[in-house]
Amino acid sequence: MPLPIVAIIGRPNVGKSTIVNRLAGDQQAIVHDEPGITRDRTYRPAFWLDRDFQVVDTGGLVFDDDTEFLPMIREQAMAALKESSAAIFVVDGQTGPTTGDNEIADWLRQQEVPVLLAVNKCESPEQGMIQASQFWELGLGNPYPVSGIHGNGTGELLDDLITYLPRPEEIVANDEIKVAIIGRPNVGKSSLLNAFLGEKRAIVSPISGTTRDAIDTLVERNGKTYRLIDTAGIRRKKNVEYGAEFFSINRAFKAIRRSDVVLLVLDALDGVTDQDLKLAARIIDEGRAAIIVVNKWDVVEKDSYTIYDFQKIILSRLYFMDWAETIFVSAVTGQRVEKIINCVDTAAEQHRRRVTTSVINEALEEAARWHSPTTSRQGKQGKVYYGTQVSSQPPTIALFVNDPKRFNDNYRRYIESQFRQQLGFPGTPIRLLWRGKKVRDVEQSMNRATRVK
Repeated sequence: MPLPIVAIIGRPNVGKSTIVNRLAGDQQAIVHDEPGITRDRTYRPAFWLDRDFQVVDTGGLVFDDDTEFLPMIREQAMAALKESSAAIFVVDGQTGPTTGDNEIADWLRQQEVPVLLAVNKCESPEQGMIQASQFWELGLGNPYPVSGIHGNGTGELLDDLITYLPRPEEIVANDEIKVAIIGRPNVGKSSLLNAFLGEKRAIVSPISGTTRDAIDTLVERNGKTYRLIDTAGIRRKKNVEYGAEFFSINRAFKAIRRSDVVLLVLDALDGVTDQDLKLAARIIDEGRAAIIVVNKWDVVEKDSYTIYDFQKIILSRLYFMDWAETIFVSAVTGQRVEKIINCVDTAAEQHRRRVTTSVINEALEEAARWHSPTTSRQGKQGKVYYGTQVSSQPPTIALFVNDPKRFNDNYRRYIESQFRQQLGFPGTPIRLLWRGKKVRDVEQSMNRATRVK
């Protein structure tokens, strides 16, 4: 059964994300002293007593202003409230009730969702009761004095909150596939997420930097569960100032690290830029499976050769990621978007794949027949004793040799290409570890293996 959801609602800069971090027991939501940091709705797992649930952070609500992103933020907050079992309305105890708080309270009273009133920034227990008492005028029942920073009062708030949450008979852990959507600003990452879901889950705007936080969304296809992670656009480091964008980019890099498969989204009109190359290198460094998604294909003037010309250009620029499948899509029209899931399945399967030692050594023997290691000027030749896979995600193969220094870069690339040809591994990087080992140690290892058999 899905976890019940609790929406966190309030004006800008009252500390909603701080409350989310406190309830979720982590520091994943971006907290910065600037209004409007949170825009889309972001979900975090939370736990209290015997209950698991999700808290959904929302952007600051302003009802009397339709500039910039505010109408879209309202739309996201309303969508969060519709799917929630309860809501926590966060207000600022140091500021006291405002006109904006009263407008939100009037709106919440018209909803069917039970609402708890959390008066944040009540760091002093003595002053907290006085600060909270001012909010009885909102007509939403008992105001709870809390401190998102220190945790004061959150226990009492949560004790009452869980009485409104349904008690699931059983929570089944899904073997979900985590998919991070990565790219430069304004290449269409949020549009791609919305196209997957068939709903406006993330705010889409022609303004670069609309997405600030990493946004997790669960979706099911063909009996499988996927966690789609939309991220902030990543610009060149020299163009990023410390602040909201700095934290957003760090979240995007963490999203790569915690994913199984990364969708590297390119703009068909821009081609492969230098920043795209750096993002691709980051994906490989983290050992993630990847798919190259060329978006905005609908606005490209095409003939029967266009797609092949694009593929050549992409391959020439991203030659070090030639194992990743390339797919041309349009998030606006939905063209080929659903096919990405099939690519994700293949990449995730190969990323987790394990190959037996015997198969690896057959591939090594075949490679040696076609091209043996070169001999140094001193007449010393490299020798591969055997190989074995030591881990997956990504597939990592240890090669035990007489001396790793006797194998130059060309031969190492040759061995990797032979593994690709004979073993496959499409969609995922593979790592080769070259380990020096004495002949005596190799013989002992082989003898132990024989005795085990």
